[in-house]
Amino acid sequence: MKYFWFVFFCLFVLGSNCFLNNDSLAAGSNVELEHQEWTFDGFFGKFDRQQLQRGFQVYREVCASCHGIDYIAFRNLQALGYSEDQVKFLASEYIVEECCDDQGDIYDRPAIPADRIPNPYPNDQFARASNNGALPPDLSLITKARAGGPDYIYNLMVGYVDPPPEFEGQLMDGMYYNKFYEGNQIAMPQQLYDELIEYADGTISSKSQMALDVTAFLHWAAEPTLEVRKRTGIRVIIFTFIFTLLAYFLKRRIWMDLSK
Repeated sequence: MKYFWFVFFCLFVLGSNCFLNNDSLAAGSNVELEHQEWTFDGFFGKFDRQQLQRGFQVYREVCASCHGIDYIAFRNLQALGYSEDQVKFLASEYIVEECCDDQGDIYDRPAIPADRIPNPYPNDQFARASNNGALPPDLSLITKARAGGPDYIYNLMVGYVDPPPEFEGQLMDGMYYNKFYEGNQIAMPQQLYDELIEYADGTISSKSQMALDVTAFLHWAAEPTLEVRKRTGIRVIIFTFIFTLLAYFLKRRIWMDLSK
């Protein structure tokens, strides 16, 4: 029986590692992150569709002027709770380049749901030239690409404070102090302020609320199949548990017959 519980414990630990993110430090620093209670945490966590729509609104109105989400197509937004008609309308507000017309020329057209959400810059060189040499990262996988995951992204967006006295004179031109960023100097200025936008659902748009919402949206962008993966993982663990239990009793039955 002790081997059965050992196998079950191993499965539980492996399953926990698949679902939970225990990183608690900011990327490249020793600053403790303030952990948030995300709806998608844990074995049974799932995305809050209303929060995802608010986060997409923050991305569109605040982040999209500098950062792309190149791996997300408009049709993927139906997973946020938007209807097909709403997605078509959202797509039609964007212009994309199409190749080619009858003369072989590139022309502009309204986007359709099958198109990916356009990047604000045509190329990296143009992006750097527009941002004093800094390249704004694509946000499609940003919560998976940083130690601390969603907690780090949230803390980064609310971590703009006045430099401490010991940092005086060290802040370079064009840089901003952020207590959670490695080296504390970041090229991106503070983007979120209280009541910066007006939420479509009437939620009060505090700085913290907007940071929570857009981080949740970005985590969905990085892991759109998170809920499916968790459901599949739970089914696999349950199946393996039942199979292990049956195998244990079968082994006992076989050895009981052999010992007679």
